[in-house]
Amino acid sequence: MSPAPPAGLYSDVIRERWRRPRFRGELPDATAVAEDVNPLCGDRVRMMMRVNDGLITAARFAGDSCAICTASADVVSESIEGKSPGEATKLTSLQTDVRPTRLRCVTLPLTVLQQALQP
Repeated sequence: MSPAPPAGLYSDVIRERWRRPRFRGELPDATAVAEDVNPLCGDRVRMMMRVNDGLITAARFAGDSCAICTASADVVSESIEGKSPGEATKLTSLQTDVRPTRLRCVTLPLTVLQQALQP
């Protein structure tokens, strides 16, 4: 298990979503799945979605990642449920206050989402 991030380093949202992610776990019968790794830090994220009748009816993530990447994957999963794959792939950024060197931690789940929903 990763150590807790130092207090004051990350926003409350990042800390909360890292400690208690709402969308972490496997998704049986997923119809869209992709996984990728950030070679710079080793974060690994797998995004899984179930698409029915043109809508993402469920989204989950799994992986071994830092607090920022875990929080990002959780927010992405929540944000895309109920949207069409086209709407979901338009999600290109998340509001966050992290150092530029940690930006890839935020964007890895978005990249994996794009891969999973490629036609």
